[in-house]
Amino acid sequence: MVRFVLLGAAALHATVVLSALTAQSLPARDEELRLVKTSEDDAGTWMTEEQKFEQLTSKGIHFADITDTMASLPPLSGPLFERRIPPFEKVEGNQEWSKIQELDTLRADRLASAVEKRATFPSGASHQSEANPLIARLSQSNLQTWTNALANFYNRYYKGTYAATSAQWMYDTARSAASANSAITVKQFSHSYNQPSVIAAIPGTSGEVVVVSAHYDSVGTSTSGRAPGADDNASGVVVVLEALRVLAEAKFKPANTLEFHFYSGEEGGLQGSRGVMQSYARSGVKVLAVMNQDMTGYSPNNVIAVYTDYVDAGLTSYLQKLVPVYTQLKVATDRCGYACSDHGSARDAGYPVAYVCDEVMADSSPYIHSANDAVSTLSFPHMLQHAKLTVGFLVEGSYF
Repeated sequence: MVRFVLLGAAALHATVVLSALTAQSLPARDEELRLVKTSEDDAGTWMTEEQKFEQLTSKGIHFADITDTMASLPPLSGPLFERRIPPFEKVEGNQEWSKIQELDTLRADRLASAVEKRATFPSGASHQSEANPLIARLSQSNLQTWTNALANFYNRYYKGTYAATSAQWMYDTARSAASANSAITVKQFSHSYNQPSVIAAIPGTSGEVVVVSAHYDSVGTSTSGRAPGADDNASGVVVVLEALRVLAEAKFKPANTLEFHFYSGEEGGLQGSRGVMQSYARSGVKVLAVMNQDMTGYSPNNVIAVYTDYVDAGLTSYLQKLVPVYTQLKVATDRCGYACSDHGSARDAGYPVAYVCDEVMADSSPYIHSANDAVSTLSFPHMLQHAKLTVGFLVEGSYF
């Protein structure tokens, strides 16, 4: 079982002051400039969208664009409370900088008075008798149909020509997948760009939430070029969609609410997931666990890769135990660095998160972020194994 301890009054006080600071005092920013971080210790650099792509994306450098969420008060994360207030330009003697320093003091007070949030997970799988009949309903042909539809968009870049139409496809398809169960809600989560994220929810009774996620945007060798994004990340999207369809048709009734997140803007610096997760943190949504999947269809070693950095160690260990129970594949582990996918946003918001992929870094698809990331490079039987793991995790997670 996962247990949470709520923060004390200092957190509320800090949030109120931060809100006032945001509303009245933060310096105006040119809307064409974005604040980008390439590591936790990075103070942040202001860049244009073009600079982001040329200096980071095209060179394979992971980054988080925190511009739209820079005023959010970061919640606790980890035993050392290492989350920081997003950086602002330091101007000694400036009134704005003084207020930032005041906010830093409030943060210190908050950390001193708060009780650390802890999450624990079961020692292993215990609901196979419920999960396995659902897993038997998974359809490989659905995975292929949806992947073809996503890859048929010229690209799905979050600020591109097809941003809105791909978003509409994502919303309509999630609604269709969930349509067998009228209790399921499907909504769009708007961002500062024209490609909303999509969230489907199977309501539970506990008031707590378990999330599976994948991003649906894509990028190629340029922001306007061909980017089918078959492995990165149509393959992750369709795995989550198929899990949603199976649980919807079974009228599955979880104890914990199960949410299916389809994020936009990942290729622009995890923007969709940051918007959602920071909103959840501000609203006090109790997220027990997040499993993010980014690429599930290219695996020369035929493994399921569970990544071990910038994640929750307990949840990651638990997922490693689920893989041999719910799939026919072996587990591989690796590290991918800061902001390598949307799990980084959940972690920054203070939620327990794990990251599952199709391969270790050295053997991952050489075709991503290009016109060659095509459906023909994918293994749909391998993607079906990811779907099995996803359903197994959701059934187990409904009882956390």
